[in-house]
Amino acid sequence: ILIYASIDRYSSKRGQPFLLECGKIIQANLLGFIIILGLLFGFKLFFVSRFVIIQFAVINTILTILTRFVVRGTLRFFRSKGYNVRHVLVVGAGTIGQDFVKRLARHKEYGYNIIGFLDDDPAKLGRVFAGSSVLGEISQLEEFLQQKEPVIDELVVALPTSARKKLAAMVELCEREGTRMMVVPDYYRLMPTKPRIIELDHMPLILLRSTPLDVFANRVVKRAFDIFCSLILIILFTPVMLAVTIGIKVTSPGVVFFRQRRVGLNRKEFDIYKFRSMRVSTDKVANNTWTVANDPRRTKFGEFIRATSLDELPQFFNVLKGDMSLIGPRPERPYFVDKFKEEVPKYMVKHQVKPGITGWAQVNGWRGDTSIEERIKCDIYYIENWSVFLDVKILVMTVLKGFVNRNAY
Repeated sequence: ILIYASIDRYSSKRGQPFLLECGKIIQANLLGFIIILGLLFGFKLFFVSRFVIIQFAVINTILTILTRFVVRGTLRFFRSKGYNVRHVLVVGAGTIGQDFVKRLARHKEYGYNIIGFLDDDPAKLGRVFAGSSVLGEISQLEEFLQQKEPVIDELVVALPTSARKKLAAMVELCEREGTRMMVVPDYYRLMPTKPRIIELDHMPLILLRSTPLDVFANRVVKRAFDIFCSLILIILFTPVMLAVTIGIKVTSPGVVFFRQRRVGLNRKEFDIYKFRSMRVSTDKVANNTWTVANDPRRTKFGEFIRATSLDELPQFFNVLKGDMSLIGPRPERPYFVDKFKEEVPKYMVKHQVKPGITGWAQVNGWRGDTSIEERIKCDIYYIENWSVFLDVKILVMTVLKGFVNRNAY
């Protein structure tokens, strides 16, 4: 109960995705499981069966998730029918306010009822925007908050920066009337899906590009996952790597392994390891030339190992070194990083996490000579929504979709 309370699992979150809640439940139960094992070891309570504790942890997690699923489903059903709703008044009928109302209208199951808008633009009075009417001016806010039917449960302020002079008065009024107040920043389109509030000497700051891997514990978990999985995969693929080594030596002269500079975490460069799939060439050609279909530089055997992704196997050693992760955005050569950062919006965001052998973009088909813009969208989604379960999902999708890819030149 204490762990669940510490990660905020007992407060109402009407719009929170269920998968996020599942992740939090598993995280809490895993922590509880570790604490129990620690206590048993510390107090030498060896008469308690570890197998029973594991059974309890698994069953408890499954039943808790099922319970939450049933409760959530029941509440959303009744809320969609008009029960257990919260009445919301929106201040500002401009683009921001209309966008907010449209989003709520798509999710009746959240249980929010929009009473209407307040706006000082005389031309908007009485008009309907996004299915809700402009009921009056902002000066009438106190009158609406004091009305008995329906009682305004929440006030959402969606005003542009130029109109924020009225914000202090609205805060004071809501405090006096006991109404919850929320503010939609007019720069929200510039913000990621999950901004984080940090504090500097009691001053709140909005961290516009916050990621789950900013949290030290998450980085430790991901690193442990990388080390464990890469060691297992190296052992499993050792016979395959030996066969590829022989194939390269037999089919073309030159070295077996190919090292190339790539840009990784925090824009730091590192050497990536691959099996050589092309004829030996100068560093300038290798570093500044984009690989395309029917590339004349490929060897026959190299064409096979690139199409089957076998040329990527040495990158497990990059993972062990800590330069890369199993899952993450694919790293690029410095020449193309400098090129793409000027052409592709948000391209450099990918360097806020370690690059990976496979990633969300790759399992969704954005690999090889495909759209860089779509690839970056996938990379940013991964960065902002990272979890162990997303990593496992990508690994499973990589296996199920196969290693052969028609875009792997």
